[in-house]
Order: sequence, then C-alpha cells, then structure tokens
Amino acid sequence: MKPNDPKDDLHRYLTSARDAIVWKLDGLSEYDIRRPLTRTGTNLLGLVKHLACVELGYFGPTFGRPHEESLPWHDEDAEPNADMWATADESREDILGLYERARAHADATIEALPLDAMGRVAWWGDNGDVTLQRIMLHMTAETHRHAGHADIVRELIDGKVGMRESNSNMAGGDEAVYEAHWNRLEASAKEAQARQG
Repeated sequence: MKPNDPKDDLHRYLTSARDAIVWKLDGLSEYDIRRPLTRTGTNLLGLVKHLACVELGYFGPTFGRPHEESLPWHDEDAEPNADMWATADESREDILGLYERARAHADATIEALPLDAMGRVAWWGDNGDVTLQRIMLHMTAETHRHAGHADIVRELIDGKVGMRESNSNMAGGDEAVYEAHWNRLEASAKEAQARQG
C-alpha cells in the first residue's frame, strides 16, 4: 500500500466496511441472521446478499467485466426486494460465498483499472457515465450505510456493536452504564415532549 494513494485509500475503506458487514453474522443462529427487525424487513443476511449483488453490478457490467453469477432475484419476474432477504433454501454459506466471489470480482476490477477508467451504469440513465473512482466512492458509501443498518440490527439481537469484535467504536461501558445512559435519554425525550405541551 502506498501512503496517501487515492485508490488504495478508497479500497481500504471499502474493505473495512465489507469486513464489518460479514462480522455482524458471527455467532448468530440461522434465525437471527434472517429475521426482520424493522417494518421494512431489514435483516443481516439480506444486507450481505444485497451488497453482493450491487458489487457484481457496479464492478462487473459497468466496466465491461461480466461475472458468471446467476442472480435470479434480478429477473423481471422476481418479487420486489428479492435481493434483500435469503430464502430458507439459500444457506448462510451460499450468501457469504456469493459475497466473497463478488468482492473478488470487484477487487480484480479495481486492480485492473485506473481510477479514471470510464464505465456506464445502465440503470442510472443519462447520468450513467462514471469513472472507477466514482463507483469506488459510491460502493464505499453504500457499504458503510448498510454496515450502519447492520450495526443497529445486531445491537437489537444481542447488544453487539461496532466495526469488529475487537473495536466497538463506542465509548466504553458495561450494562449498568448503558442502562443509566438509556434512562437519561428516555427521561430527556419525555421532558422535551412535555414542554411541547
């Protein structure tokens, strides 16, 4: 890695977000990695599946580098949001394997092309002409956004938060500290609501 190399920097941030997403599944049951924890159905394995599909699209056909993956959830007759959850027949290993292959395909594209290489995102319409740099930035932002979703979902499941097991990125505290903090925030919210009358 070269110091302050823009391509290396973008790749490092993308890789960090990818690793955080995968870590969110560690130690959880099949049920917990699949269960929807928001009204819109956000779930951990679905986030991984979605990101695999997105990476394959942005770093594949966009730059004339097709992949060999079958993505039936992108077919015209697929149900809406089929890439955002895993069926009972799609195993954790299937989805994680797809993500690993998508990452490898994307990394090969990143390695092969300069940042100013031109591509075309067909589904962006008139704004579809892009550089590799723009796609790397877009994918980094998208992956970190979904890592944030995964952080909240994982915290709802078992309280684990952060980028990785060894670094929660949270100000420390045990259960008593977090309970006191939560109670203080709840009281403050109720007080603010009461003032609105």
